[in-house]
Amino acid sequence: MIPNLILPGYLAGAKDYLGLQMSLENLGFKATIVPLEWWEWLPTVGGRSIAPILLKLDQAVKQICQELQVSQVNLIAHSAGGWVSRIYLGETPYYGRVWGANAQVARLISLGTPHRSKEPWAAPNLDFVNNNYPDAFHQNLKYICIAGKAVYGEKTWKSWLAYSSYELTCGIGNTWGDGIIPIECAHLAGAENLVLEGANHSPKAGLWYGSPELVHKWASYLEP
Repeated sequence: MIPNLILPGYLAGAKDYLGLQMSLENLGFKATIVPLEWWEWLPTVGGRSIAPILLKLDQAVKQICQELQVSQVNLIAHSAGGWVSRIYLGETPYYGRVWGANAQVARLISLGTPHRSKEPWAAPNLDFVNNNYPDAFHQNLKYICIAGKAVYGEKTWKSWLAYSSYELTCGIGNTWGDGIIPIECAHLAGAENLVLEGANHSPKAGLWYGSPELVHKWASYLEP
């Protein structure tokens, strides 16, 4: 069975994903987390190069492949980790380096990833991704894009954060999403696109993509 590697989301560290790791292993899937600390994202703030995260991801992939004597991993990427992974897969130079790792990845499962966003600070990296690798670009691997349907954005005190985040991301606040990312921005044309009822964005938000109650609904996509 292909091993699974979890890539944390923006400003998140590996410890935030221990619950997801345990949920997967309880279902019989071997899972490892890219050993990131939240502060390792700080050099990337404001649309700067994401290369420090790509380097940690590359090191983790190579270590797993060497230790387990395998040639591929499945990437399970949360939030910004999803589009970071798309850079990692591609052959176009990114800040002077070609990662070209699509042959080492069997599946990319993105959880609440903003694959498109109108946020100005996201543009430098997301434009690079979507201009060079639009949609489910690499034909040799499977893309599974999972969105959460937990909060409808409204201008009320309960859902103001969701409204504001959705509006920043897709231009519309009155829509469904996981409380941070609207459904429409978490999907890619040509991918297997799913919507998880009740899935919130953050591992700290209670019921989220990595909760045991929801993991079993998408973990089958990790099977050969």
